[in-house]
Amino acid sequence: MSALPTRQWLAAVLATAGQAGAGTHASAERGRYDPALSQHRGARPMTEGDASVATSVLVVDDEPELRSLLGEYFGRHGFTVRAAADALAARQAIAEAAPDLAILDVNMPGENGLSLARWLRDAHPSVGLVMLTTAGESVDRVVGLELGADDYMPKPFEMRELLARCRAVLRRLKLSQGVVAAAAAAAAESQASRCVRFGACQLDLDERRLFGADGQEIDISAAEFDLLALFARNPNRPLNRDQIMEQAHNRGWDVFDRSIDLRVMRLRRKIETNPDKPEVLKTVRNVGYVFVPAGG
Repeated sequence: MSALPTRQWLAAVLATAGQAGAGTHASAERGRYDPALSQHRGARPMTEGDASVATSVLVVDDEPELRSLLGEYFGRHGFTVRAAADALAARQAIAEAAPDLAILDVNMPGENGLSLARWLRDAHPSVGLVMLTTAGESVDRVVGLELGADDYMPKPFEMRELLARCRAVLRRLKLSQGVVAAAAAAAAESQASRCVRFGACQLDLDERRLFGADGQEIDISAAEFDLLALFARNPNRPLNRDQIMEQAHNRGWDVFDRSIDLRVMRLRRKIETNPDKPEVLKTVRNVGYVFVPAGG
């Protein structure tokens, strides 16, 4: 970036911040920046209240005054701020702890901000990413957004606008992460609902397989699976022979023979701890059978 315009802009921003009562350092209120603050690299010194701050920001810019200004400004608005002068220092800081949001300058000596943004998006996709570009460099802005940047700000910019944009990015990320988490939980719940426990055994309805308590597969016939699946769909509901024949869709069964009883007996040998005293597939006198889930 051009040093002279940047310094003039920083001086103007500092003066404006002081007039607006933004709570910046006393040097800002005097319209200049304390050069001692521009020498810090890495983490900003902890101040009272930082321990409770959850949102962290990493500022990556080769201009010391801008790094210090952003660190001071964002720090006084409730953020924990770290700063890096180049991509190498940024990678080291991220290796120690990934931030919630990174503010990257596009034009830096050595590895530029676009290259760093590409790496950051691949390595830490959940980190918010705001690019700082020189006014008029539309190509950099387009490339930055295509690389996965969440927003950009052309220099010079209003500090309050940058703060507002960063907060907006964080809100969108939080909402997006909530949606992803909810979808993952729903998928896990759906998958779990496709596996039904029969005592110590587990029936996978999708794969049509029965597993024992040790995780080993237990051989079952197609007719036995159909019968278990029927019971799984009707927990704690007594089913008579007519219902079993109709819903299991096995036309070879006869209501007057003992084929249903034989299949239930065979299943009990596979899933019951004590087949002579069944606790999972129970007999309902003068009705039929009922599947009793664990704790049911």
